[in-house]
Amino acid sequence: MSSRALSITTAQVALTQEENAAIARGLKRQDPELLDHLIEQYQHRLLRYLLFLTGRREVAEDLFQETWMRVLVRGTQYNGRARFDTWLFTIARNLVIDLSRKRTMSSLDEMSESDEDDRPFEVATTGPSPLEQFTSREDSAEVGEVLLTLDASYREVLVLRFYEEMSLEEIASMTHAPLSTVKSRLYRGLASLKPELERLRNYRPGVAEARG
Repeated sequence: MSSRALSITTAQVALTQEENAAIARGLKRQDPELLDHLIEQYQHRLLRYLLFLTGRREVAEDLFQETWMRVLVRGTQYNGRARFDTWLFTIARNLVIDLSRKRTMSSLDEMSESDEDDRPFEVATTGPSPLEQFTSREDSAEVGEVLLTLDASYREVLVLRFYEEMSLEEIASMTHAPLSTVKSRLYRGLASLKPELERLRNYRPGVAEARG
């Protein structure tokens, strides 16, 4: 990495840290303008994350509202050391876990505690991933549909890694899972994604006739 690129990266990190510190100060003051700004900035990403975790719009919308209520009430707990979006998504994730416990559903924390095989499951690392290959504008709906059919632990890691662009270390911290488990879920999720997308396309009405 060149010295110029390194200086730009360092400046970007410093700017992000400064922004996080400003958010922390504003939340401690319960600044209503700041909260409005944060909702506007993160609403689409947060709702998308909740939709993928729950698979149900009405549930996701209820949890979306509850998440921002928690931000308002517990804003003093955010110290600005971590990225704000990571803290925000952790609140949302915990609400999903609480709801799934109440409904005796298969929950994210149960999956985290399961005896999952943590041995690396390697897939090809050269070239674009299956998710990158299929996330063009015309395919985005299909990708979302297929993601909802995957195991929830794989789905969450794929969404956080490729939609939210979180690092594997950040995902491990947020989900309270070992880094090796996060890697395993990412690899297995990617390996499951492509054949499911192809199966969906093959069985869509009119696809077989068009290809014939």
